[in-house]
Amino acid sequence: MMRLVVQVKLLPTPEQAAALEATLRAVNAAACHVSAQAYDQQTFRNYDLRKHTYTQIKDEYGLAAQAAQHVIKKVADAYATLHANLRAGNLGQEGSPRRTRATSKPITFRPDAAQPYDDRCLSWQINVRTVSIWTVAGRVRNMAFTASPDQIAMLSAHRKGESDLLLRDGMWFLIATCDLPDRPVTVPDGFLGVDLGIVNIATTSTGSRHCGKGLNAVRHRRRELRRRLQAKQTKSAKRLLKKRRRAEARFAANTNHVIAKQIMTEAERTGNGIALEDLQGIRDRVRLRKPQRVTLHSWSFHQLGSFLAYKAARAGIAVIHVDPAYTSQQCSSCGHVDRNNRLDQASFSCTSCGFAEHADVNAARNIAARGVAGWAVSHAA
Repeated sequence: MMRLVVQVKLLPTPEQAAALEATLRAVNAAACHVSAQAYDQQTFRNYDLRKHTYTQIKDEYGLAAQAAQHVIKKVADAYATLHANLRAGNLGQEGSPRRTRATSKPITFRPDAAQPYDDRCLSWQINVRTVSIWTVAGRVRNMAFTASPDQIAMLSAHRKGESDLLLRDGMWFLIATCDLPDRPVTVPDGFLGVDLGIVNIATTSTGSRHCGKGLNAVRHRRRELRRRLQAKQTKSAKRLLKKRRRAEARFAANTNHVIAKQIMTEAERTGNGIALEDLQGIRDRVRLRKPQRVTLHSWSFHQLGSFLAYKAARAGIAVIHVDPAYTSQQCSSCGHVDRNNRLDQASFSCTSCGFAEHADVNAARNIAARGVAGWAVSHAA
């Protein structure tokens, strides 16, 4: 089963919006209270927290039974995520400032943080584009929402489970979970290697390069504007920074969607699977000059990989992750590995056989070859 989310925009009246805002403030104040109790007592399991806090938050914050249950579960999930990050070392070593900040106080929740709803608290009337939702002011019925035809079709056919109520920049959204049945993976004829990089976000083994100089110019221009606004430290500059932060996130996500769709189309047309680099820990491994570090850390390669993965799963296309070590130094023609093979960022010339190619295309071909080998090993009879 593949799980996707659909985001729809709510269109509440002023009275309905006030009820939603009061609800978020109440549930998040209750969540902060439960979190403080969990931290003080070092009790983080959902069932144990429910015994200590359920009745109290229902009475003090005016929550319905299901809303109180979701508040407690939200807190338990937040601590489960924190502890998983601690075990994985994502917050640094023992005694590091970042780890100390994360563990020295209870988790807190913003007054407008998202709140999960299940079908007892939220019902959908998809055919008339309305929802009925619980609030601290009572049940609010006939609240309108808007969505694209594709989103409506997805909700009608596959919506299941919880939905999150979200307030973002003064706008209200519901993020609904949809469970899609798995599609059988087609045995690939070969693999399309994808090299992820700084100058070109993605390069395929067939020679297609996605978003190079033009995109980097936009990113540089926005980064310089952000730097100047941050230096001003005025209220208006901070407001503009907040506004631009959303716009830049949308720009990056849209670019990643476009690149993923183009790569998917190429893989479907050729009957190939997709071979990607396993970039786990790339930011800790690579050694780059300062301007390149800024570019590397400001782009979500993980997001691009996740977009490719879910689009491929919906289309039944095989995806495999391979070790990226030395793919930029290895000759895709003879296999010779040498640092001197890489003349500069864009040029590759093998010192053994003389093979020459664009450096990113050569790396993508190595990734494709490793994808074929990895698939053969993992699917051996």
